[in-house]
Amino acid sequence: MKSLQKRATVYFDSQLHRALRIKAAETDQPISKIINDAVRLSLAEDAEDLAAFEERANEPNLPFEAVLKDLRKRGKL
Repeated sequence: MKSLQKRATVYFDSQLHRALRIKAAETDQPISKIINDAVRLSLAEDAEDLAAFEERANEPNLPFEAVLKDLRKRGKL
């Protein structure tokens, strides 16, 4: 079975790279897995945000001043 992985060159800040090496050693995982997991998580969060924006696309826009007035009225500010 052919690998579906792709190779990329990424340059890290030296301290970030050191932290990745330490985490890899502590967790007995390759750096590439740690990075793949972090990127997947970040992209999933973006997808959730986009879905939430899509769900709320038809909601009315409220003027900022009206939101502030409501928050003050309810004692939130």
